[in-house]
Order: sequence, then structure tokens, then C-alpha cells
Amino acid sequence: MLMVQLVGGLVLLLAGGEALVRGSVAVAMRLGVSKLFIGLTLVGFGTSVPELVASLQGALAGYPGVAIGNIVGSNIANVLLILGITAVILPITVKREAFQRDGAVLVLSSLILLAVILSGYLSRWAGFVLVGLLIAYTLYSYKVERKAVPAVAQMYEAEAEQESYPGLSIFWGLIIFAAGIAGVVFGASLLVSSSVTIARHIGVSDAVIGLTLVAVGTSLPELVTSVIAAIRGHVEVAFGNIVGSNIFNIFGIGGITALVVPLPVPSEIAQLDIWVMVGTVVLMSIACITGWRVSRREGVLLLCCYALYMGFQLIPGLKAAIGVT
Repeated sequence: MLMVQLVGGLVLLLAGGEALVRGSVAVAMRLGVSKLFIGLTLVGFGTSVPELVASLQGALAGYPGVAIGNIVGSNIANVLLILGITAVILPITVKREAFQRDGAVLVLSSLILLAVILSGYLSRWAGFVLVGLLIAYTLYSYKVERKAVPAVAQMYEAEAEQESYPGLSIFWGLIIFAAGIAGVVFGASLLVSSSVTIARHIGVSDAVIGLTLVAVGTSLPELVTSVIAAIRGHVEVAFGNIVGSNIFNIFGIGGITALVVPLPVPSEIAQLDIWVMVGTVVLMSIACITGWRVSRREGVLLLCCYALYMGFQLIPGLKAAIGVT
């Protein structure tokens, strides 16, 4: 029964996240909202709604390891797992203009989260700052891209086109959007509750489950979006989706979760996993700026790093061996 709940939660998260994004994009397009704004907000941030709901439910249920571990673990999975799979399918050409701005914001946001995590507490003040930075980044990005319409703007517009349902009415768009919200909320509830029960059965902390099972489960929408984009030859969409999702995970999910329920940071995340997350951003940056291309070989390297990280998390005794408690 427990595995049925887990699988059911994953399926609902995936289907709900997809419906939520597609329904909202359809309504926005019918209302005449620009593709640029849709790509910047609804698509880029919409795929992160499962992470948001799962972190909020973990926090409200009294599991800070699930809430914070989901944020950190999702960012690690987005880079090592999803970017790795995407690059293996089709090498990613990185547009210099896109990376110079969004990549820099990702590095900065990762360092800000590092500082918050090392403080030992995700406070409401930190939440205000993170949400404020998300709003500022979104407005600045839209203002810049609306004026210039360079390669970055085209990437966001391509994201909107990929997630659109041509000809869908506002009514049916709202129905799909509402069904997506319901699926994400119910799916996240099943995922969090079943994951915590599994953690107790196998003797690992809720932080480990948040960093692994919950993080991978809530990252499924990004995985599907990126794989479909790569198969269609739109790797710039996949790359933009990964970078945008990571920024939203930090500013949006971290900020909103802190505003709703301030949380203590589990020591194991502060000692190890936040450093791994920052390291993955550095690794991605190196892969991007060396020739402005993420090759298949680099994709395989990212996947191998993720396999090592997951093994380290799940094999008993390895953390204790290096003094992580």
C-alpha cells in the first residue's frame, strides 16, 4: 500500500504539474499575454510548483529536512540528472547572452542560499529577502528582454510555444489548470507522507528522503519538459528551464516556505549537501563556458556525479565515516 501511495503521488505530481503549466499558458495566450512573459513566469516557474507544494507540506507537517532538503536536492538533480540526460540526448549549445545573465543570477542565488543555510535557520526575514529578489529578477528580466529581444528572449518565447495548446478556450484552460493544481496538491501530500514513512522504515533521516526521493519526484516536470525539448531539438528551452527552475527553487520556494513556516536547518544539509549544490553550479558553469557547449561526454560526467551522490546518500555509514551527522 505504501508503494502504491508513493507511485500514485509521483504520477499525480507529473500529470498535475504538466496540466497546471499547459492550462495557465493556454489562458494567458487567449488573454493576449506575450509569449516572452509567459516563458519567463508561467513556464519557467510553473514546473517548480510541485517542489513548492512538497516543501510547504513538509514544513507544515514538521519535517524541515523534507522542506529544505527538497529545495537543495531538486537543484542538485536539475543540474546533474536533468542537464546530464538532456546533454546525452542532444549536446547543448549555450547562448552566451543567456548564460551571462541567468547563469550569473543562478550562481548568486546559490551563494545567498548557502549563507542562509549556514546561519542555521530559514527565518521570515530571509523569506522576505528571497521573495523580493525573485520579484526583482523577474521584472528586470522582462524589462530587458522586452526592449532587446535577443537570443534570451527567443528562448523564453520558445518555452511558451512548447507548452501551449493552440485553439484551447479560456474555459478549458481554466479547467485544466484547476485539475493540475488539485493533482499537484494531492500528489505532493501522498509523496511526502509515504516518503517520511519509508524513511522511518529504512532508518534514514527525513533530510535524506527530501534530498533524494522527494527531490527527484518533484523534479519530474522539469525532466519531462527538458527531455521533450531535447528530442525536438530545442535544447535552449531545456537549458533555460533548468536554470530558471533552480533560481525559482531558491528565491521562490525557499522564500515562500520561510514566510509560511520558519524552519531550523538540519545539520547534515549545512555540513554537506548545500556545498554539493554550490559545487554542481560551479561544475555546470565550467561545462557551459568551455566552448559554450555542454557535450555528451560532459552529460555522462554529470550523470556519474549524480549516481555517486545518490549512492553516498543511501548507503548506510558513508556519511558517518566523514563526520556528517
